[in-house]
Amino acid sequence: MTAAPRPPEQARPMVGPASPTDRSAVEALLKAAALPLDGLDDAWARLLVARDDQGAVVGAAGLERHDDVGLLRSVVVAPPWRGRGVAGALCAQVIARARGEGIGAIHLLTTTAEAWFAARGFRALPRSDLPAALAGSAELTGACPASAVAMVLESGTP
Repeated sequence: MTAAPRPPEQARPMVGPASPTDRSAVEALLKAAALPLDGLDDAWARLLVARDDQGAVVGAAGLERHDDVGLLRSVVVAPPWRGRGVAGALCAQVIARARGEGIGAIHLLTTTAEAWFAARGFRALPRSDLPAALAGSAELTGACPASAVAMVLESGTP
């Protein structure tokens, strides 16, 4: 299997809402990155995708809303696009939309990207400190391993 070619340096994907026709592409990205599909339906209404200039999905990030708190999930970028600011652009737009909906704190679980999220204002917290409103999320009921680090971006943090 050959790796996909790296896009030109000046290439910038367009970020926008996911459509139903994006489902298989998003699921393929998540599976390839060993990220959970459980609960994806809960985030689909707030899922954003990044598309290359041909319209192919090259990244995704979603948000589950639970009362007035959010759970950032399914942040994934196709390997040829990593290190190009795609995840940052996706997360920034998901967070901006969440803030626009009145969602205060935004939480996440990660097994691999604690430093990346910390550099963007998230801080680690004990899993036991996650809001009770998130208890029903598939991410917390088994989709993510118990070893995943819980993090939060407080309201008022861009």
